[in-house]
Amino acid sequence: MTVPPETSRLQDEAKAKLNLTLKVLGRRADGFHEIDSLTVFAELSDSLGLSPGDRAALSCEGPFAGAIDSENLILRAAASAAAKAPGLRSGEFHLIKRLPVAAGIGGGSADAAAALRLLQRANPGVLSDETVMAIAGELGSDIAACLSASATVMGGKGERLQPVADLPLCWAVLANPGVPLSAGAVYAALTAPKLEAEPAPAELPAFGGSFAKLAAYLEQRGNDLQEPALRLQPVIGDVLAALSELEGALYPRLSGSGPTAFALFEMQEQALAQAERLKQRRPRWWVAAAAIG
Repeated sequence: MTVPPETSRLQDEAKAKLNLTLKVLGRRADGFHEIDSLTVFAELSDSLGLSPGDRAALSCEGPFAGAIDSENLILRAAASAAAKAPGLRSGEFHLIKRLPVAAGIGGGSADAAAALRLLQRANPGVLSDETVMAIAGELGSDIAACLSASATVMGGKGERLQPVADLPLCWAVLANPGVPLSAGAVYAALTAPKLEAEPAPAELPAFGGSFAKLAAYLEQRGNDLQEPALRLQPVIGDVLAALSELEGALYPRLSGSGPTAFALFEMQEQALAQAERLKQRRPRWWVAAAAIG
């Protein structure tokens, strides 16, 4: 497919999602899992463009473009939007796929969210925020969070969002060993107990821009999906160990259902230097450093 000229395209960024914490409260009657997760977004992203037109189509490039198929969430989001908003203009999407897929960092969900934002911009007044949120809930549990791409505490199956306004600026080094791991398989391996009652809303953390307060919050919490993910893909243990060995690395843990893991850094210079160090040690892994917020 011919890539449309950039001057005719609307552009958006699909940022990587990181679950700094993830507590699974139980398995709901509908089969989904109730979670409590402090979720942030990194300054790492796929890029998505839209050249408005009558028919939805998608072209791809980038290091992970080969993993995108015809059932991807971008085209599914466009089809759902067209069904819910008669007369909606869609068009040719062009994706630069920089983020690994099925990686626990919400790449596909972020792409779908970017597609919905672009369709809103291409159709002023046609696609309401309420309709967009409904589409997000139908397509994936974390697409709603990816729409705002800002720090939040996720509840429910991921659709209940409580914004966190005062997260301190800090950095993360992310590493992915390049192995497949589906979220469904990880949740199945968790064997979470049945949720007996509706949980109370999570108490919002108050960080006040303090890295020390964020550290204290993370010290008491982890990721309940890390253990089952490790059983399914033991190489995750190597990733966590490698991150732990980096100078200045704090709270190395899995993001989402993995296999991407990360460690936090208070200072930009240290994060960038340690990411380069890890790239040299593990040249076959995907490694990146980015600010989070």
